[in-house]
Amino acid sequence: MADIAAIAAKLDAAASTARAIPQITGQEGELSLADAYAIQRAAIDHRLARGATLVGVKMGFTSEAKMVQMGLKDQIWGRLTSDMVVANGGALDRTRFIHPRVEPEVAVRLKAPLAGEVTRDAALAAVDAVAAALEIIDSRYENFRFALSDVVADNASSSAFVVGPWLPAHTDIADVAMEMRVDDVVAETGSSAAILGDPIRSLVAAARLAGAAGLVLQPGWTVMLGGATAAAAIASARTVSLDAGHLGRVGFTIAGGAT
Repeated sequence: MADIAAIAAKLDAAASTARAIPQITGQEGELSLADAYAIQRAAIDHRLARGATLVGVKMGFTSEAKMVQMGLKDQIWGRLTSDMVVANGGALDRTRFIHPRVEPEVAVRLKAPLAGEVTRDAALAAVDAVAAALEIIDSRYENFRFALSDVVADNASSSAFVVGPWLPAHTDIADVAMEMRVDDVVAETGSSAAILGDPIRSLVAAARLAGAAGLVLQPGWTVMLGGATAAAAIASARTVSLDAGHLGRVGFTIAGGAT
């Protein structure tokens, strides 16, 4: 039986000190998905105890190809807290991260609670605004290697996020071309259609999965709907920017010594 509290404390310490730890699977025995989500919640509780607040959720494995590769039939999700927020155009402190990577995403802001099994129309009706966004992921495990339960326990590798200008909820997000640059060199190109074929499907999944854990998505929260491309390493980068067509631009700089 997994020691939920002890593993959560270990993961929280790894994130707080930017020091990698061995993956849980193999070190602590087998870890069920239910235990992994319990560890995720307990680790986030450490952040909340230090004064952070819940500000949303993020979705992972929203690429059909990635799900097939991982042998999955469903997405995973994690929690977003106020200490993960980076302002558009702001600076990211490199010393906070172990081996950071970045991926282009679409984000939505909610205006109404959302939980459980909802239709696409109901999910859309709860959206207040949409935006292009960047998520910085940073596995707390050595060599960025992990099994499914490991990454779920580690809050789906979430560590920071940057949201671009908020646009009206009716703005089209279905098939938006995206070009992400690292140090002004094109690192990844893709389309928001890679997010489950329709990003709103990811919002429907977020309501269902979070609801199953007893969490209601709240008005004002941000939901990061998943990566539109593969993630790009930014351990030695200085700038990251995303051009998302009619969704606008979003980016950040990176300060501090190289990892």
